[in-house]
Formats: sequence, structure tokens, C-alpha cells
Amino acid sequence: MNKSGIILIAGPTASGKSALALTLAERLGGVIVNADSMQVYRDLRIITARPTPADEARAPHRLYGFVDAAENYSVGRWCGDAAAALAALSQQNTGPAIFVGGTGLYFKALLTGLAAVPPIPADIRKQVRARLAHEGPVALHAELKTRDPEAAARLRPNDRSRVSRALEVVLATGRSLVAWHATGMPAAVDSAHAAKIFLMPDRAELLRRIDARFDAMLAAGALDEVRVLAARKLDPTLPAMKAHGVPWLVRHLAGEITLTEAAEGGKRDTRRYTKRQATWFRNQLPDFQWVAPDRALSAIETQLRALAH
Repeated sequence: MNKSGIILIAGPTASGKSALALTLAERLGGVIVNADSMQVYRDLRIITARPTPADEARAPHRLYGFVDAAENYSVGRWCGDAAAALAALSQQNTGPAIFVGGTGLYFKALLTGLAAVPPIPADIRKQVRARLAHEGPVALHAELKTRDPEAAARLRPNDRSRVSRALEVVLATGRSLVAWHATGMPAAVDSAHAAKIFLMPDRAELLRRIDARFDAMLAAGALDEVRVLAARKLDPTLPAMKAHGVPWLVRHLAGEITLTEAAEGGKRDTRRYTKRQATWFRNQLPDFQWVAPDRALSAIETQLRALAH
């Protein structure tokens, strides 16, 4: 990688990650790389608070708004795209690669690698999801026990997402998810050579920021953005259709609820999500340094100096 290293900026929604990354990119001549699973979608610039065109003009940005909402973009695809971005930057001898986002699985995969499971055909995924909705996870777990007993033994019968994922994999590939995990994608970043922070404002301040940002997104045209997306009649289970605020605004556009109710629903979902984000990072990636926004810049600079020696 380039001489200036790699910086990882994680944190809950609305914690100020993007602004911090932009400041660092301008100071250090760095390149900002997206690590947010919703900001990859080109259809969702406003409702996901993607960097604005003005922001993108201030520093190079990678992996933003390049995926169609009709696609089910996965962590595996992101790992491949992130590795390719790093390889390209290493040839250009830029400043640091600054990964920024709130998707924990992206950061974990970047640092620890990922099982190289091939893409699941859409018909199999649709079939399993339909069965999950109709029969429930326990029934799917029972089938998994016969097709992939090793994976089934590691999962709780009522774990909807993991049970359905394991069943999809064995139906699509004829191979256990456990076996795929044994031959996966290597880590793209050495944790020991990266500056890592988790940006965490005071809880009351974070909640204020979440509410203010949602109101600002509405003022900037988020409803019109979601109106265009809803007109495409995409599968509501696609990731882009579940971005915070989107389901609520779709319901408003359908005449089911008021805009005020939709806004409150979107804000409430975001507040709950930030709690899960913090818990996940604390448990899964404990080597990230937790810092308040006003200490983040100095914390990163301290880490970079330590890495340089």
C-alpha cells in the first residue's frame, strides 16, 4: 500500500464520519473509500446521506453510488471491489486510503477475510425466502439438518437470517457453508498497520443529529428520490428497499401514513440501528479506538505517528 498507510473510520449513523474523512483526505492527500452498505446504491444519494457532488470535488471518492438498486450487493462483492480499489491506489502512490462507513461486516471482512461463497442464484434465494416467510426458520433448520448437519449444529433453529443463508448455500452449491468458510477470501488490510477509530458522540447529541439529518434529507428532496425508486416496483426485500427511511416513505407515498409519521418511523429505526451498531463493533472489533468527535482528528494523527515508527 502507499507510504501513508490506511485509516479506518467507523461509527454510528450521523456521527460525523464523512466530514472527518473529508478533512483527513484534504490534509493528507488521501482517497476516501466507502464502507457503508447503503451508500453503494446510485438510486439513494439523499436518503443515505451520501457525499454530495461538492464533497466529491474536494477529494477522490471510491465505491459510492455505483450499484443499481435492483441488485443484491453483498459483503463478498464489496471485499472484491475494496481490494481492487486498494490495488489501484497502491500503484498511484496516493496519500492514505480512508475507509469510512458504519457497516460492521465490511470492516470485519476487510481485516479478517471472508468465505468465498459464490453468488446465490436469484430463483433459489427467492424460493428460500418465500419458504422462510411461510414455514418459519425452525422448519428450514430441520431441512438444513438433513442437507448440511455440520452447519445446522452451529445455528439456533430460530436464527432466521443465518439458517436461510446456510440453506441457500447448500441448495445452490451442494457444499456446506462450513466448507466454504474454510477456503475464503483473505484479509485485504493488516490490522496492525492501520489506524482504526470508532466515532461516538454523546448519546443525546447523536439522537439530535439523527433527527436533524432526517429532516435535512427531506428538505433536500429525499421524498422525490424515494418516489422514483418506488415507481420501479422492485422486490421490497432488496437491501436498497430497506434503507433507513425508505419503507416508511414508500408507505407515505402509498397513502398509508402521513409524512410526519413516516419521518418519525425513519428516525426511530435509525436510532435503534445505532445502538446495534455500537454493540456489534464493541463485541466484534474491539481493537478500534472509541473517540468523541472533537478528539477524533488527534487520535488518528497519534495512531499514524505510532504506525510510522
